[in-house]
Amino acid sequence: MMHKDQADLKERLTKEQFEVTQNAATEMPFSGEYDDFWQDGIFVDVVSGEPLFSSTDKYDAGCGWPSFTKPIVKLTEKRDTKLMQERTEVRSKEADSHLGHVFTDGPEDRGGLRYCINSAALRFIPVEQLTAAGYGDYLELFDRGNE
Repeated sequence: MMHKDQADLKERLTKEQFEVTQNAATEMPFSGEYDDFWQDGIFVDVVSGEPLFSSTDKYDAGCGWPSFTKPIVKLTEKRDTKLMQERTEVRSKEADSHLGHVFTDGPEDRGGLRYCINSAALRFIPVEQLTAAGYGDYLELFDRGNE
């Protein structure tokens, strides 16, 4: 039987968002909304709204999923051996949403990590809307002079 919260999520999220965040599915490479997306702002958990990544840490890894050099909050990491290879799964702290995986082949000059994240697990908040959306504390990530 489906938990009440799961039923609510099934109504609130798209099928892909639900499958990715709740059942650790993976969206098709190069299909996600945020793969080739370069606006300034933060990416939050589509389930809980908890802040996850900043556009200032996003880069084009060419892998087909949004890639970041680091999260803006600590994420939960779990060992994943599903595809007959050892990987490190990353999940959000509050909602325990599956986000993607972290690899050690990121840009060396930025720490060497590549957080390979499903677009379906994310919601984007543009920098201009951070304060109104309740994320004003994250404005400091964007040095935008005296706009």
